Amino acid sequence: LDEIEALSSIYGEDWCIVDEDEKIYCIKISDCLEQPKWTLCLQVVLPPGYPAAEPPIYQLNASWLRGQDYVELANSLEEIYVQNLGESILYLWVEKIREVLIEKAQSSDPEPDIKKASEEVDEDNENGFLLDYQPVQEDSVKMLNFITSESQEDEELPSIHHGNPITDRRSTFQAHLAPVVTPRQVKRVLEKLYENKKIASATHNIYAYRIYCGDKQTFLQDCEDDGETAAGGRLLHLMQILNVHNVLVVVSRWYGGILLGPDRFKHINNCARAILVE
Repeated sequence: LDEIEALSSIYGEDWCIVDEDEKIYCIKISDCLEQPKWTLCLQVVLPPGYPAAEPPIYQLNASWLRGQDYVELANSLEEIYVQNLGESILYLWVEKIREVLIEKAQSSDPEPDIKKASEEVDEDNENGFLLDYQPVQEDSVKMLNFITSESQEDEELPSIHHGNPITDRRSTFQAHLAPVVTPRQVKRVLEKLYENKKIASATHNIYAYRIYCGDKQTFLQDCEDDGETAAGGRLLHLMQILNVHNVLVVVSRWYGGILLGPDRFKHINNCARAILVE
């Protein structure tokens, strides 16, 4: 309680109590410029054992934060926790995040795309996810993390199917599926999906694929959390249980500002299962 009161007084309007009973808090962090360019929302749930025995459960929410940027920042926060076991660490976390944002503001990094700031689906345009294409973003291609040195022009782009969106407490989930037989096709499908502005602006694009290699009688499979810890592995596990292969499943989540807890994993898997069954 002392820590919460201190943080509330330090950060004022930037500090928000989401649910006092469940100890869910949110703080908006930005660089120190008069007109901030880089901002991020840190959401934390303080479990009963915090700070003596349990770390905070956290989410980092920013439309620009993905891929390597997310991994590096998450690693920094976990390192702070390990170095200060048993102590209150929220202030250290907030200031570490601010330090990273200041570095980005002072560096040559391009400013974040303001158009990608909206993470919620338009209420009057539920099918808008499949419209309005734009050129693929460079950072999105890097995030795919595939090593493909040869030309991909000989790889046919598989057909892509889009599932029905699920909305819960302003967060929206939508699955996308494509039949694939090579990692190169996986990369092509992901690039094609990222040409869609709505999909590219999703808070998380979680995916998993399984390809059966008949000559070796083994499976080539991989997954990506895209910032939603363990979600990719859970999605891949679902595909293993259903015994599906030669398919890529992507689940996009647009975060709506309210923490869903474990329900988010239920929605991710339900979206994926529905489109696989279809």
